[in-house]
Amino acid sequence: MQIYFSPEFINQNAQVLNIVTDRNEAIGYLSFLIEENKMYVFSQLQEEGVCEDYKDLVKPYLQGLTKIKPDLEVMTFLAVGGKQVEIELDKE
Repeated sequence: MQIYFSPEFINQNAQVLNIVTDRNEAIGYLSFLIEENKMYVFSQLQEEGVCEDYKDLVKPYLQGLTKIKPDLEVMTFLAVGGKQVEIELDKE
């Protein structure tokens, strides 16, 4: 099953993105807030079967956001099926 972001709310310092399937079913969300030099990221995904696809979708997106302000401290809480998921953001 393919998963995609579907924007729900976007402004300069915050976003809420629905995570949807290729059938346009919402199965989770990703939200973040940037405040000064910190970025807070929260995400919940219901479907455990797409965990690796979820990581592959979220990681480059977050890395792209950190390129906007390289000095950002990123604080994340990502969960799939109620279990916390860790991703390593590459420091360039």
